[in-house]
Amino acid sequence: QVQLVESGGGLVQPGRSLTLSCASSRNIADFGRMAWYHQAPGKQRELVAQIPAYGRTGLSTTSHGRFTISRDAAENTVDLQIDSLKPEDTGVYYCFATVYELGRHNDYWGQGTQVTVSS
Repeated sequence: QVQLVESGGGLVQPGRSLTLSCASSRNIADFGRMAWYHQAPGKQRELVAQIPAYGRTGLSTTSHGRFTISRDAAENTVDLQIDSLKPEDTGVYYCFATVYELGRHNDYWGQGTQVTVSS
């Protein structure tokens, strides 16, 4: 069983940057797509950034212009940097990973980390 544990959330002022980290109990090189999702209060969870493919570390993809995801092979984490934070970025951020093995895709989610953007 894979465990994903997010960290780095908290109360942040608008305009600041924040980096969230997702630690995995399994080597991240084993995973296919890894991603970060955001769930604002009262809304559905939505994708904000993702990294495709197996074994590709140090690859970043920018989604929505302010979110950058990257894999850190040395720390075995996938990180999300959020720039120019806005109040609407408030919510819970979830880490996601999928691995294809034994003929099926297995999806894993972390428990989430709360980010509150407020002055």
